[in-house]
Amino acid sequence: MSSESAGRSTWKSRSGFILAAIGSAVGLGNIWRFSYLTYENGGGAFLIPYLVALFTAGIPLLILEFGIGHERIGSAPLAFRKIGRRWEWLGWWPLMFTMFGIVLYYAVVIAWCIDFIFYSINLSWGDDPEAFFFQSFLNLSSSPAEIGSIQTPILAGLLAVWLITWGISVRGVSRGVELANRIFMPLLLILTLILVFWSVTLEGAMVGIAAYLQPDFTKLADPMVWISAYGQIFFTLSLGFGIMIAYASYMPQNSNMTGSAVITALANSGFSLLSGFGVFAVLGFMSVSRNQPLDEVVRESIGLAFVAYPKAISLIGDAGPLFGMLFFLSLTVAGISSSISIVEAFVSGAEDKFGINRKKLSTVLCFLGFVGGIIFTTNGGLFWLDIVDHFINNYGLVVAGLLECIVVGWFFNLDIIRKHLNKVSNMQLGTWWNWVIKLCLPLFLSVILLNQLIRELFTAYGDYSWASLIGIGWSWIGITFLVSFILAVQPWKTQRHLEKGRGEELLPPV
Repeated sequence: MSSESAGRSTWKSRSGFILAAIGSAVGLGNIWRFSYLTYENGGGAFLIPYLVALFTAGIPLLILEFGIGHERIGSAPLAFRKIGRRWEWLGWWPLMFTMFGIVLYYAVVIAWCIDFIFYSINLSWGDDPEAFFFQSFLNLSSSPAEIGSIQTPILAGLLAVWLITWGISVRGVSRGVELANRIFMPLLLILTLILVFWSVTLEGAMVGIAAYLQPDFTKLADPMVWISAYGQIFFTLSLGFGIMIAYASYMPQNSNMTGSAVITALANSGFSLLSGFGVFAVLGFMSVSRNQPLDEVVRESIGLAFVAYPKAISLIGDAGPLFGMLFFLSLTVAGISSSISIVEAFVSGAEDKFGINRKKLSTVLCFLGFVGGIIFTTNGGLFWLDIVDHFINNYGLVVAGLLECIVVGWFFNLDIIRKHLNKVSNMQLGTWWNWVIKLCLPLFLSVILLNQLIRELFTAYGDYSWASLIGIGWSWIGITFLVSFILAVQPWKTQRHLEKGRGEELLPPV
């Protein structure tokens, strides 16, 4: 490696790298989305396709992303530039739609969590948390076209999220991101354990846990259950974001990358399973306390966290405010650890290509992130959030992951990555891994993508107008795609694109 490459930021330890990778993977969706999907798709039986997806798709693709970053020694744009000059845009595109898409609305959801920490103190949502959330807190309008005014409490929470993210990002990899995750990940685990153990002591908790785990093996015959499992694994591990490539590039030469990928994936899935016990213990408590069937208290995604849980918190009694504060604090910690990783991935890419000062770049990105997120704090913000989230997750990430497998598997010598991983790792990969990347993963991701497209050709997503879906969703995907090409054709201000990978000879100069 050149001295410039040697001067790249590095993790202080392997444990710091793993905690940061887990911090990126573990997010709000681990706490509510996984639990709901398990309940809806066969309970305990859903764990079968989930684990199959983890070992046949999640872990192999995470190993690939770790391998690309570590062997090519670069962020996603630099790594794909070293794979082939024509593929640099594929490194920029995920960074564009995560930095100027996912993290914009994700930060707003974290802002909701911060606000609800304070609302928990006096149970401000009153007797009707649903009306409070949608009417008082969000002041939801009737459609995406009716943007309305900014909700001040959400804007204040959003400012707090970006100030925290900025404060960590400007400190760099080892003194900022690594240090933050050394604090956040143990804190998140402690908070989650407290909530789970507290939840299972509530009256009716076992009713909820039984519903969460009760196997319905007939569901396994439904192809959509398997598609849901593969989709959840793909999204929950931050695959296709460009984050894991950047994080792996900061690891020293002799680092057990394959083992680190396995640990990261298993820890992320284990956290999802653990959180599910706490979520459904609380829902079981609600069901018994209100004498309602469990089906009536279970809500998907946002409704689960900001409507169903506040109802449960109100029923707990004197300890309710403390329980609520701990719950929304855990969501906040999980969310911020993920948002930091998205900013870091973009910073890494811009540093590699343009040599921009990290502090200035982080400041500009966090400012733009705050400004860009304001649209989601308005009366119509929830509609915008829903549409942008749907298109980026179901199309942007899936297409990026699919192209990643095809480009590295078919237009590059994949054995360079595999042999490098085997050289530095205790766990050895056979040629079977090559075929998982080249054939199996493209097949899985193509099925997910085509299924989604076919369904939405017949029924518009969320009953939104086609104008809203095209003007917000498809436009967001299209604009980020276009900008990625613009960034890719800009001249390199550093010489990092000329450096060799750890498993290949020096690339020819441009």
